[in-house]
Amino acid sequence: MASGGDRRKCGARGARVRRVIGVQRRGLARLRLQVGGELQGKRVLVVGCGNSGMELSLDLCNHNALPSMVVRSSVHVLPREVMGRSTFEMITLMMKWLPLWLVDKLMVIIAWLVLGNIDKYGLKRPKMGPIQLKNTEGKTPVLDIGALAKIKSGDIKVVPGVNKFSCGGVQLVDGHNLEIDAVVLATGYRSNVPSWLQESEFFSNNGFPRAPFPNGWKGKAGLYAVGFTRRGLAGASSDAVRIAGDIGNVWKEETKKIKQKSAACHRRCISQQF
Repeated sequence: MASGGDRRKCGARGARVRRVIGVQRRGLARLRLQVGGELQGKRVLVVGCGNSGMELSLDLCNHNALPSMVVRSSVHVLPREVMGRSTFEMITLMMKWLPLWLVDKLMVIIAWLVLGNIDKYGLKRPKMGPIQLKNTEGKTPVLDIGALAKIKSGDIKVVPGVNKFSCGGVQLVDGHNLEIDAVVLATGYRSNVPSWLQESEFFSNNGFPRAPFPNGWKGKAGLYAVGFTRRGLAGASSDAVRIAGDIGNVWKEETKKIKQKSAACHRRCISQQF
């Protein structure tokens, strides 16, 4: 997590944005410590409506801050649990027996029954199903842990995309202006592999392997890639299993060659003695 801020005053009224914070998933715990202190009672703009953005908005609300969450695109919101069972556990179970399109349809119906119609709160569902969207574009559905109730009550305001920032405020794409004290960037991340890996056959310019899943785990000269499947832990697990198997096969082949070479050398030594 990168945090910092420009506290210099600007304009006649001395308006200012006190802090701009960029956050990744691993930085959530550290940011929550800041939320409990500095951001109480502050008007905070959270840019991003994924799992990070939703959880941070909820934490801000619970610590008496005044969060506004920027929703720039459609998003799937699923209940965290259904009848006491984990939603992802349920999806994994259904995927063993049902086709992907049917699992997607069932999850959208379940989400509508449990969470209701979320379109009227500014959260539009994508046309593509949650699992297919995860597999094709890497967008993980949001698991609601309480943020949706705060959105429905108005404690978390949903606003459209940002047009531009100004001193102490922000202009939205719909023309409205908001006064803010802090900005939290929960906008995700991109792969920077092409910036440091000096090769162009394995990875494309977008930072992901050229070969589609499940064949994007192996390059040349012992180069492997784990977790670039855009399929979460299941995809990373699939990569890891294949890589472990490949390393095992390479080790067996090398060991076999060494044994054959050793046996040949031993036979030559015996023949020379006689």
